[in-house]
Amino acid sequence: MKRILFGVMTLCFALLSTAQAQEQKDIQGGHDHPLLTRMPGYYLSAFDVKDYDKVDVSAYLSGPDANWEGKVTTLGYSRMDGAKPVSMVQITKNYENAVKAIGGKTLASGGRAVLAKVQKNGGTSYVQVEAFNDGAEYTLVIVESKAMEQEVKADAAALRASLAATGRAIVDGIYFDTAKAVLKPESEPSLAQVKQLLDANPALALFVVGHTDTVGQLESNLKLSADRADAVVKALIGRGISATRLKSAGVGPYAPVAANTSDEGRARNRRVELVAQK
Repeated sequence: MKRILFGVMTLCFALLSTAQAQEQKDIQGGHDHPLLTRMPGYYLSAFDVKDYDKVDVSAYLSGPDANWEGKVTTLGYSRMDGAKPVSMVQITKNYENAVKAIGGKTLASGGRAVLAKVQKNGGTSYVQVEAFNDGAEYTLVIVESKAMEQEVKADAAALRASLAATGRAIVDGIYFDTAKAVLKPESEPSLAQVKQLLDANPALALFVVGHTDTVGQLESNLKLSADRADAVVKALIGRGISATRLKSAGVGPYAPVAANTSDEGRARNRRVELVAQK
């Protein structure tokens, strides 16, 4: 009887160990990022990749290296049962040293977090590591900076239809750096469509109106929106459109098309519109 009981208990422990091992396998479809591997004794418990997104690191950084946009890979690691415990500082220091070993530099570091920048093979990647629960878990976020692939563009016919129906038209695909009024190169397809609209309608004269979200000071947003509208006007004049057909204006956050309570809403409010002068 004792032998039978011992055998049952052994089987139960074996089944439990097998179940725990299965639970501690890497998440299906997940894998380490080629830039940096994992800490020994950890399995991949979360995995997410977005082709283009923005990571907010304003709590740690300011200045040009605080603008993290591009392909975002988010990895969550959890310590395996029985693995040697390591502290949160050990985790962040390990990654800090790993980044240094491949030619990167630390941008910010603390007890449980480290942020770094790696410039390699002509590209720039940003790294954020945060440890939790006394080192039992940590996240690794890698942002590979790149220009967003243009998917939504202005269309001359659609702009004309909107102007005819409502007297105004939003120009999709006009991009500026944060808090700046310098047009990004990826704005070119949309500027070309506005030029096409004006070329096809010689009697059409437009107000070019800049809009912002509510982030920042009102006076700064009013100036920024006016400067951005003026940048678009100058770009169109530089492409052969008569200055007499264009006037710029900025209204800051005064005419939102969405609530400013979410990133999506704020992004929609940061826009350039065309308004028919007559």
